[in-house]
Amino acid sequence: MSPSSKGRAAQEYPHHPFVLLIDEIYRILGTNSETGLVPIKVQGAQGQYGPNKLDGEGGVQWYSVLMKQISNAMILVLVLAMALSYGVTDYIEGGVITAVIVLNVVIGFYQEFQAEKKMDSLRSLSSPSAAVLRDGYIQTIPSGEVVPGDIVQIKTGDTIPADLRLFDAMNLECDEKILTGEAVPVAKDAKAHFSSEEEQITGVGDRFNMAYSSSTVTKGRGLGVVVFTGMYTEIGKIAESMQGKSRKANRSLSAKKHGALQPAKGATLRVWDGIGKFLGLTVGTPLQRKLSKLAYVLFGCAILLAIIVFGVNRFHVTNEVAIYAISTGIAIIPESLIAVLTITMVVGMTQMRKRRVVIRQLSALEALGGVSNICSDKTGTLTQGRMITRKAWLPGVGIYTVTGADDAADPTRGFVSLGPAPVIDQKVKDMEDEQGEKFDRKRSVAGVKFEMPTETNKQQDQRANFDEKELEDESAEPVEVTPELESFLESTALCNLATVRHDQAKGEWRTVGDPTEIALQVFAHRFSHGKKTLEEQHGWTQLAEYPFDSAIKRMSVVYQSGSSDKAIFVFTKGAVERVIDLCTTIGVGAHKQPITHTAKSEVLSQMTLLADQGLRVMAIARRSGPLGFQSSPPNNEVPREAVEKDLTLLGLAGLYDPPRLETKDAVKNCTTAGIKVHMLTGDHPSTATAIAREVGILPRNPAAALPSAVVSSIVQTASEFDGLSDAEIDALPTLPLVIARCAPATKTRMIAALHRRKAFCAMTGDGVNDAPSLQAADVGIAMGMAGSDVAKGAADIVLTDDNFASIVNAIEEGRRMFDNIQKFILHLLVSNVAEVILLIVGLGFQDEDGFSVFPLSPLQILWINMLTSSFPAFGLGREKAGPDVMRRPPHDVKRGVFTLQILADMAVYGIIMGTCTLLTFVIIVYGPGQGHLGRDCNRSYSEQCETVFRARASVFAELTWLILVSAWEFKSLRWSMFHLDPRTSPSRLPRFFRDVWENRFLFFAVVVGAASVFPAVYIPGLNTSVFKHAGIRWEWGLSVGAVFVFVLGVEGWKLVKRRYGLFAEGEIVRDDEGGKEGISLRQGFWSFAKVVSWSRSMESPPGGEGEGKV
Repeated sequence: MSPSSKGRAAQEYPHHPFVLLIDEIYRILGTNSETGLVPIKVQGAQGQYGPNKLDGEGGVQWYSVLMKQISNAMILVLVLAMALSYGVTDYIEGGVITAVIVLNVVIGFYQEFQAEKKMDSLRSLSSPSAAVLRDGYIQTIPSGEVVPGDIVQIKTGDTIPADLRLFDAMNLECDEKILTGEAVPVAKDAKAHFSSEEEQITGVGDRFNMAYSSSTVTKGRGLGVVVFTGMYTEIGKIAESMQGKSRKANRSLSAKKHGALQPAKGATLRVWDGIGKFLGLTVGTPLQRKLSKLAYVLFGCAILLAIIVFGVNRFHVTNEVAIYAISTGIAIIPESLIAVLTITMVVGMTQMRKRRVVIRQLSALEALGGVSNICSDKTGTLTQGRMITRKAWLPGVGIYTVTGADDAADPTRGFVSLGPAPVIDQKVKDMEDEQGEKFDRKRSVAGVKFEMPTETNKQQDQRANFDEKELEDESAEPVEVTPELESFLESTALCNLATVRHDQAKGEWRTVGDPTEIALQVFAHRFSHGKKTLEEQHGWTQLAEYPFDSAIKRMSVVYQSGSSDKAIFVFTKGAVERVIDLCTTIGVGAHKQPITHTAKSEVLSQMTLLADQGLRVMAIARRSGPLGFQSSPPNNEVPREAVEKDLTLLGLAGLYDPPRLETKDAVKNCTTAGIKVHMLTGDHPSTATAIAREVGILPRNPAAALPSAVVSSIVQTASEFDGLSDAEIDALPTLPLVIARCAPATKTRMIAALHRRKAFCAMTGDGVNDAPSLQAADVGIAMGMAGSDVAKGAADIVLTDDNFASIVNAIEEGRRMFDNIQKFILHLLVSNVAEVILLIVGLGFQDEDGFSVFPLSPLQILWINMLTSSFPAFGLGREKAGPDVMRRPPHDVKRGVFTLQILADMAVYGIIMGTCTLLTFVIIVYGPGQGHLGRDCNRSYSEQCETVFRARASVFAELTWLILVSAWEFKSLRWSMFHLDPRTSPSRLPRFFRDVWENRFLFFAVVVGAASVFPAVYIPGLNTSVFKHAGIRWEWGLSVGAVFVFVLGVEGWKLVKRRYGLFAEGEIVRDDEGGKEGISLRQGFWSFAKVVSWSRSMESPPGGEGEGKV
């Protein structure tokens, strides 16, 4: 029994599944190919067989987290302080520091271990996923949730989630070198049969009806039933060999392979890697590494401050001097910084998941806030991905139009009518363009959006939905299936991988497949010419398939007809430009004619007419098949170029994919956030342009709104863009906002062009060929629903809903987290600056023996740093996004969190805080205390130390409250604590209470922290023996008064920043790609009556009439 099977049922069969008949496997597992497993059986199988994962796979190791906690620079400082305390026989202080170290390590270990497990669970959502058929529906689930009996769809680019017994395969080839070591992909045959005698002698690589876990699909598609999961898979049997870790380059110790010096070089680099990993300098995200470096810089500063303390005391290191050095060392270290960062990142990942974004690389959390350009696909991302075949043009016949279809999956909804092929009246078109130019010009001057006149709307509606009324009148009579239409339907149904079926039990239609193919399949079903009908009732048999290739943008299949002559046909569909060049004739029967220049022009004009309406246009063609298929077995593939030639164009299909309702507002939000949106799509330029105008990426009439030099560059085809040299691309006034007929290589060139313009870009992708562009982008974004596992593996984040608005949500969340990291770093370091100022100046406070008396004891500092500062810092990490988070440009990714503003604020606020506490100490000691500092007051309490101990208590209470109040002040780095939202009128006092109450965690952290001062000051023994301070009376007035002084100082500095525009370069959205002409591409703000925005009022400026300015 496998180690992973303890407490789990064994996955056993009478014979190996590659020998069994598929129906017998269905019976054993209680499944079928039509509906898959039902939910109750899925739950039972999950409990019976456990998760589909290998032993030790993907889990965080507890000991590595523990070592990370112990090797923290913050802990090392405390260890030194502990050693010094024991060395000077201060056992109380040493014991407390020991307890703090243990507590800090334990709490830090628990928090980070839980955080790492949470991160693992979130990452698993973007792992290789599986498309499974359950209860009749295709679902995309993490591979770990696959169970025996699941029906799994696999296609090119997928990682196979478990061992499958195939029952359907078309041109399927799998890369199994991870199992067999063979680099050549293995061709699969679902119909391959093996006898029981062959079970023992047939190797893994020769079981052609099996597909194995962790192998990848290099070609074709298939369906299979899961027979083994987890450690029962073939890869599970050799799991130990899969768990080895590869070393970095130049780490080999082989002198034979790399020269005589290699052992020394490799050993040195390995030692450096080990030290770097132990100290956290070579692992983690860029921000984590930067903060680890900061920690060790501060560690060095702590040692330097200790040397300064020894120097001031002329290196006469007594117990008192050593204790003072301990205080300064502890004061400069923000002990909770790394823990706060870890927790904040986990919260950020969790929030991302709620907004349908899964983070695969933690570095993406830091990078998202710096995105300046988004390159997005159209279908399913900007649009709904639910296509309907709205129109079909057949040469010589006319145009079929589907109206009233409100369900993309139901072929019985709506009706089809036939009308003449429309012709655009050039005069009407010119009038519409002229009218549009006038309104665009007015809108550009007035700076407002408005409704277009009714007459213009009528003209546009007539063009978008011509003959709509007449079509409704003709709906009473069904459309006759003519030979021309039948040929068109056969091609659309058979050159198609989608399935459409009616669920009799639930009374609803269900579809599986790509939205484009579903739309064509549903259209064929309207005439009872679906793929299943043609194959089962008309005898069509598939011989070969040439899958869709994004480079050539077409797909072909080879079928043998069910007629007596067993004729062979090739059916092809794809982009019009790519198919028409392969055609030699057009039309069927009496309408058949050679493709002449005139005929080709007619096809292209009809294509343009459909594309101008926002329809995605597909060309449908066929030919009599090559004779080679009659004598060749199905696996003997005829070259593609020999099949896809001499085609006959049967017609054009116009598919409508409506934009998502939220897309326009998302594009508008990008504009206000200083982000440009580029659409890179495989569609026709007219289709892409129409959708881009509808969602606001382009204006309706660019010539009226933009300079002529810009108009020629904002919309290009891939061939035009790729035909430009890098210098010519760099000379463009702006990079294209729309690239049509885009190929994977074009995406990579676009990223390179953006990088040359110092842009920080995000790129979406879903196919295998998109992997290079996803890796080249600063933030690669894969589609969770339609994306391949290869694309997901190359991406930094995965969208679970394939929605463009989710990208904008992710950027907003990334900015929120970046802002919060800045806030809590500022909060922690300001207190350290104040403590260092207090202690360094405090070196001048010398007692009767000439020893410096510290204004704060080491344990007071630890209390403040560990308890007072930590919890408000956690609270700041949970702050909601500020009102201006999407109204400012992206942050500078090179500078990171340590901007000039943060550094200046840290210095100013630290000086104010340190000065306030220092003055309090001076007033108490040199006022009523008359400068009497006693003797040996750093070690123990005595009557002559009463003044010093009371001064310390006042400073302790004051510093605690200042740090807590600063957490509320740092909710905004520029705006007043009493007026956090600049878009509202100045608030009254109740608004302040609402703002601080909004973040409950931060509120209670401040309130409880403030209240904790009183027991720390007054509990006998704890105050004098541990904290080395005493109870106070009138001194409370100084501590309370300092809070008001500090707030006034912070508010004054914020006012100076706002009044004089200090550090305001990141506060105003600017068009960074405008060039010399000052181009303003206000995407999302070009609005028309026919485009409905569901939250337009949200972006209205104060005092407006509900319409935003352009």
